[in-house]
Amino acid sequence: MEMLLIKLEKNIESPLYEQIYDQIRRDITNGKLPIGMKLPSKRKLGEFLAVSQTTIELAYAQLIAEGFISSQPRKGFYVQAIEELSYVQPVVPIEKTFNKMKEDIAFDFSPGKIDTGSFPFDQWRKYAKDVIDESSQHLLLLGHPHGDYELRQEIARYLYHSRGVDCTPEQIIVGSGTEQLMPLLIRILGTEATYAIEDPGYPLTHHVFYHNNREAIPISVDDEGMDVRALQRSGATIAYVTPSHQFPTGTVLSAARRIALLNWASSKDEHFIIEDDYDSEFRYSGRPIPSLQGMDKSGNVIYLSTFSKSLMPSLRIAYMVLPPVLLDRYEKAFIHYAATVPRLDQHILSRFMADGHFSRHLNRMRKTYKRKLQVLSEALLAYAPSVSFSGDEAGMHIILKVHTQTTEAALEETARRAGIRVYSVNEYRSTAVTGEPSFLIGFGGLSIKEIKTAVEKLMAAWQIKKV
Repeated sequence: MEMLLIKLEKNIESPLYEQIYDQIRRDITNGKLPIGMKLPSKRKLGEFLAVSQTTIELAYAQLIAEGFISSQPRKGFYVQAIEELSYVQPVVPIEKTFNKMKEDIAFDFSPGKIDTGSFPFDQWRKYAKDVIDESSQHLLLLGHPHGDYELRQEIARYLYHSRGVDCTPEQIIVGSGTEQLMPLLIRILGTEATYAIEDPGYPLTHHVFYHNNREAIPISVDDEGMDVRALQRSGATIAYVTPSHQFPTGTVLSAARRIALLNWASSKDEHFIIEDDYDSEFRYSGRPIPSLQGMDKSGNVIYLSTFSKSLMPSLRIAYMVLPPVLLDRYEKAFIHYAATVPRLDQHILSRFMADGHFSRHLNRMRKTYKRKLQVLSEALLAYAPSVSFSGDEAGMHIILKVHTQTTEAALEETARRAGIRVYSVNEYRSTAVTGEPSFLIGFGGLSIKEIKTAVEKLMAAWQIKKV
């Protein structure tokens, strides 16, 4: 029996039981939950999703009524064959609810947003004009399935100088986002692989494991990063980590844990580490944190990163660096695949990097985000000791802890009613925990003026006063 990873949106009108019902129904219809699979008990699923058993019971009852699952006394709940089911009217979409919410939000502390106003449009436009020309007719044809060599060469050069990643262009696979590369990586790691994921951690990647029918075991994160001893006890063969700036806590994997993790990976042939270096460019104090890949001597680290934070999310260019043993598997498994990133975009980016504009852009953005972080920190310090924050040495978000008896959900709803969106840390956990409310506060997409105003309005909504 596998646990079901279901994302619940607690700030929309659709009831929780309806969201659970809809996601299970969709997964059965799409074949992601195989016929005969035993579903978790109402108690276990309720504990896993941090909802009541009554909520699970309502969802299961609806699925039973429509014939998607069956209940066997003293045995449990099982998926039924959908080819035997009659047509079921789809659930009414709730897009209008989301649109209404967006209209009501004045300040969004999203950790995924960037400073779009600082994008180097003039330079990018120049390279786009140069590339989109009749002399580049060859770029209209399919290129190398791993991505064009020119871009992979620039990525390899950049990684070596900025992150200490030791690789050749041939080891780099370019793809249209992490969510496109991860399923390919999962396939070459084999069906026997068991994944250890950080808890709390990045939900999109966790869903990729789930939707590819791979077991994912949550491993707790403390102030030194992933608990490697718990990893060793888990029986996992693959560890997915964000060591340079753990998402969402902002923790840096300690030196001792790095060595322990690398030793764990080298202890067996099929042990690998997936190092997601999603925002390592933005570190504001001390020396850059070296990559695990650069420390690896056994070929057990898969390095993964993207240009979403450093340039723009819509560019949809990510890449992974495969160790030689996995590169050989990849080439054999995907020999007929074509690159998923348009060649014109690849060459615009490669020329942008080759002429030094990418490095200069990163230097400017470090200063911009560091200034925003300073403004955010100063604004929040005025409300200490009622609030405190951590994870402010790198990245584009911090963790805000509110010292109150009010629940996390209540504070999140209060903020939303005031036109401010904050993100509960519990949303990124496999199992919700009790304790003082904690929130991700992203500052990348807000101006300095907006940051000051948003903090003041948020504290006022929470009835927290300055000292």
